[in-house]
Amino acid sequence: MNVPDNLKYTKDHEWVKIDGDTATIGITDFAQGELGDIVYVEVETIGETMDKDEVFGTVEAVKTVSDLFLPLTGEVLEFNEELEDEPEMVNEEPYGKGWMIKMKIANQDEVDELMDAKAYKAHIE
Repeated sequence: MNVPDNLKYTKDHEWVKIDGDTATIGITDFAQGELGDIVYVEVETIGETMDKDEVFGTVEAVKTVSDLFLPLTGEVLEFNEELEDEPEMVNEEPYGKGWMIKMKIANQDEVDELMDAKAYKAHIE
C-alpha cells in the first residue's frame, strides 16, 4: 500500500498536498484499490467556496459511486480535466497524474487536523 510521507490524509481517504495556500487533492491508493476500476470522475464545484467535509464531486467505479469530501475549507480552483478522457489515471497514478482538484485554502489551521502518513496507515490497518 503506497502512502507517501509528504502528503496529508483524511479519514475519508483523500490525500492533500499543501503548497502555500493551495492544496492539490485526490484519493489514496487504498481508496482506488477498494473502489476498483474507475470509469468516471465528476466535479462541478469549480469556483465555489465550500466548507470542509462538503461533497465536492463523485468518483464512479464499475460497481459503485462514491462521494468526494473536501478536506479543507476554501475555493475549488481547478479540476484535472485529463480525468474526463482518462479516469483510469486515478487507479494508475493516484498521487500523480490522477489528482482531482486544486483549491485555495481559507483556513490554514485546518491543515493541522489532517492525518500524517503514519496516522493514515494506522487508520487503514
